[in-house]
Formats: sequence, C-alpha cells, structure tokens
Amino acid sequence: MRTPSNGIEIEYETFGDPEDPALLLVMGLGATLLNWDVELCEAFVDRGFFVIRYDNRDVGLSTKVVVDPPIEVMAEIMKVMGGGVPAAPYLLKDMAADGMGLLDALAIDRAHIVGASMGGMIAQTMAIDFPERVLSLTSIMSTTLDPDVGMPQPELLPIFLEPAPSEREACVLHRVEVSRAISSPEFFDEERAAARAGAEFDRCFYPRGIGHQLLATIASGSRSDALRDLDVNTLVIHGDVDPLITVSGGERTAEVIPGAELMILEGMGHDLPAFYRPVIVEAITALAARSAAVA
Repeated sequence: MRTPSNGIEIEYETFGDPEDPALLLVMGLGATLLNWDVELCEAFVDRGFFVIRYDNRDVGLSTKVVVDPPIEVMAEIMKVMGGGVPAAPYLLKDMAADGMGLLDALAIDRAHIVGASMGGMIAQTMAIDFPERVLSLTSIMSTTLDPDVGMPQPELLPIFLEPAPSEREACVLHRVEVSRAISSPEFFDEERAAARAGAEFDRCFYPRGIGHQLLATIASGSRSDALRDLDVNTLVIHGDVDPLITVSGGERTAEVIPGAELMILEGMGHDLPAFYRPVIVEAITALAARSAAVA
C-alpha cells in the first residue's frame, strides 16, 4: 500500500486490528520494510498491537529524492572529516515527518514508536519534534550521534562504504557479506540474509538513496540536548557486540533521556535475530503497558 505523506509517497504494510494501539516500526540506513520480519510483526499483533512497517524515503517503493546535479557522497564525507558541514538532500527531521504523515493517512493520533539503527535516530527525532503523538519510544541499536560514542569499528568501513554491484547475484553476495560483518556472531543466518537481500533487490535497487540517507544522518547532528528534555517512556535496546553502532551509543541514549530503561543483550550485533525476538517483544509490550497506564 502507498499513501501521500509530507509531500512524498510512502509504501507501507499493516498487520492486525486497526482498533488496537498502533506500533510504528522505523527501519535503518538503506533498509526496507522487509527488515522487520513478518514473524516479529505477527508477534506484536499477538500482544495486541496494530503494527505498521514502511519504507523510508529513498529506499524500497517509497519516493526517491532526485538531486540535480547528483551529490557526490564520498566528497561530502571527506568534507565532514575535514571539519566541514555536508550537503544533504534532506534531514532526519524530514524523515520523522514522513512517518507522522503516514500516521495521519491512517487516521492515527498517537503511536508507540520503535526504531532500529538510523530508524532509532528517526524515532528519537519523532519524539523530539512530535512529542504529543508518541506514546512510547524504543530505540534499538542506535545512538545520539554524539561523536564520542557509538562509532563503527574501523575495519568495517571499507566493506560498508563499498558500492553495491548492480548485477543481482553479485549484489546479493555483497549484501550477505555486509550482513555477516555486522550481525550477531552466533546467530547469523546466511540463507535468510540472502533471501532478504534478493527480495530487496527485486523490489528496488537504488544505491543512491543509501548515500542520501547517510548524509541526512550526518548532517542532522547530535540530539543529546533535545533528548534531555523528553517526557516519554523510553526503552533503549543494544547488543554488546554491535560493531557498527557500538554499545556506547545506546548507553549515551539511555543516559540523556530522562527515566529511560537500558537493555543490553549479550551476544547481539547490529541485527534483530530470531533468538532475541521474544525478549524484545516482551520488553516493548511491557513498555507500552506502562505508557498506557499513565496516558
């Protein structure tokens, strides 16, 4: 399904009864709605949620932002390394407004917001910019974007910044290797990673969108000061072996948000493996129940 939102169009899917409390799932850099596993969505439905997953702008089947002339992403990254400010086609606040526009289209006033990785940054921005619409906030494997926390392990950068091949089989292999490098070491499922990479390629191959989203993230800067003013029940989940956004990013997020609960999962990397699904679902369900009690 697709709907107008914030001047663009957003592709989305829903699970469950629209009369139940809404749970909006926000995915990370270059990742489509397929990264929220159907089994995870159904587990939330079983706990009484109306679940919404969607493609952020510039990935999947949502609107692609065209910049003319195209932005040279690596040149902008080098500018940042030299202390400059990167050019970005939009900011995380625009992506947060996209999600709120989707809720508008679904006639939902308030929702529980769950974001993973860059999606956690977008979810944090939703809580900052639209506090009246956020029933609870869950930030998973994310960070505040303070430069002293959550930085990737240096050995990841070459594989992570390498352009994806445009041929399907090569692209799938590349994405599997990226997933292997960042995922939970004991629970990486190569077959599942390959199937998802293939499905995402078949839906839409648009690598330029990943660069746009990366620049939006960098250009948006730290949220720590704004997060200190939040008044929303918050859960921060992070894996202790996450190599892409290291655990200090989650720790800082929980530190600056008043009253936030921090859950560190032993052995979890930068992914959402099935092994951890029950504890994540139960923690978010408990957070929502506490939030409903004081709403």
